[in-house]
Amino acid sequence: MFKKNKKYILDGGGGQTLLEMGLRPEGALWSATALINKNLNSLVVNMHTDFIKAGSELIVTTNFSVRKKRLIQYNKLNYFEEATNSAALLAKKAKENTGKNVLIAGSIPTQGIVYSAEIITNDKETYSGFYETAKILNPNVDLFYLDVLSRLKEIKIAFDAIKSFKKPILIGVHLLKNGLLPSNEKIEDLIPITKDINCCGIILACVSPEIIDISLTKLTKLNLPFGFKVNAFADIPENNPDVWYDYVDPVDMFGTRANEFTPEVYKKFIKKASTTGANLLGGCCEIKPRHIKALKNLF
Repeated sequence: MFKKNKKYILDGGGGQTLLEMGLRPEGALWSATALINKNLNSLVVNMHTDFIKAGSELIVTTNFSVRKKRLIQYNKLNYFEEATNSAALLAKKAKENTGKNVLIAGSIPTQGIVYSAEIITNDKETYSGFYETAKILNPNVDLFYLDVLSRLKEIKIAFDAIKSFKKPILIGVHLLKNGLLPSNEKIEDLIPITKDINCCGIILACVSPEIIDISLTKLTKLNLPFGFKVNAFADIPENNPDVWYDYVDPVDMFGTRANEFTPEVYKKFIKKASTTGANLLGGCCEIKPRHIKALKNLF
C-alpha cells in the first residue's frame, strides 16, 4: 500500500537500461520489443531485478512504448493486450524473485506525442487508450503512474478513464525549460483537478536536473507528495520532439550526459532535492541501477 508520508526511492529508465543490457529493438518499438518477443522477457525481469536489488522501492512497468499508434506503425496492434499484460507480470516476477516488498506502478503512457502537447488522437480514442491499458494492468499493479503527460486535458481524461479501478494515481507530468507544461499550462493548475480522485502524488517526469531545480519549490505548495524522475539526456528539443520516433535509441537524438551525471553526482542531486520535501525520488532515461545503488543508506 502506498504511504503518502513515506520517502520512496523509485527506479530509473527501464528502456535505456534494457538497451545497455543488450536489447536490440525493432525500430522505434524500443522496450516494447522485449515484451512482444517472449525470448527477451528475461531481459525485462533482470532489469527490474537489478533496480530492486539496487534499492528501488517503487518500480514502473515497461509498457511505455506499447501504445496503439506505435504498434500500428509496425503492424503489431494484435500484441497490445499481451505485451501490456506481460509488462505487469514480468515486474511482478522480479518482485517475487527478490522477495522485496516493492510497489509496482502500472505505466499509463501519454496517448500523444512524447514531450509535446500535440494531439494525435481524439478524446474518445485517448480515453479508450488509457482505460484499456489500465484494465489490463490492474490485477497485477499497486497503483497507476500517468507516464509523461504534457497537458491538463489529457490528464483529466486519464483520471476519468481509470478512476473506476479505485487505485492510487501518481501523476507524471512533463515540463519544459521554462517550468511550464508543453501546453503552456502551470503545474499549479493540476491541483483543482486532483480533488476528486485518489491522487497519491505528482512527479516531474523525464525532465532535466535544471528543470527540477526551478520547479520543486512550486510543488511544495501543492499539499501532495511530490518528486521526480530525472533524465540524463543532453537536451530534449522543444520544437520538433516527434522526430525522435525515427530513432532506435533516443540518445542518438537527444545525446547523453551520463558521463557527467555519474552515480555520485546523482546522489548529491537527490540529497539536495530531498531537502525541499521531495519524497518520490528516482530517475528516467539514462539513469541506471548503478545510480540507484548510490543512494543506499542515504536516508
